Amino acid sequence: MSKESRRLAGILLVVFPSVIYGGVTLLKLLIQPGSGYMDNPLRQNLWRAGHAHAGVLLILSLVILRYIDEAILSENLKKTVRSSVPIAAILLPLAYFLSVASPDASEPNAWIYLAYAAAILLAFGLVTLGIGLLRVKK
Repeated sequence: MSKESRRLAGILLVVFPSVIYGGVTLLKLLIQPGSGYMDNPLRQNLWRAGHAHAGVLLILSLVILRYIDEAILSENLKKTVRSSVPIAAILLPLAYFLSVASPDASEPNAWIYLAYAAAILLAFGLVTLGIGLLRVKK
């Protein structure tokens, strides 16, 4: 594993407890009487989706680091792929959380469009890595 990939893996592992904290926070909202969390199904669903995406995409970020250095890609593309999934892991949940920041939100606000940008970034990184791995002749 390259120095860059190892460093990013270390950063991701240090950041991961923030996802755990988010899960504990959601649990508190679920069981705390009067939190209002259960009163808004839209907010409840988007926050749950945001938390789940954060965890899954951070795990995916760690997994792709194992493969980036083996892919036949330029160094600039490797840097882009290396950062695309972790950035999507931040932006996608952020879109879900901020789009219903108000406890009485009845529909997502404009922040939800950030999810589309994150999805495009994620897809670009994954497809690029896939192509780079398919080019390996071993």
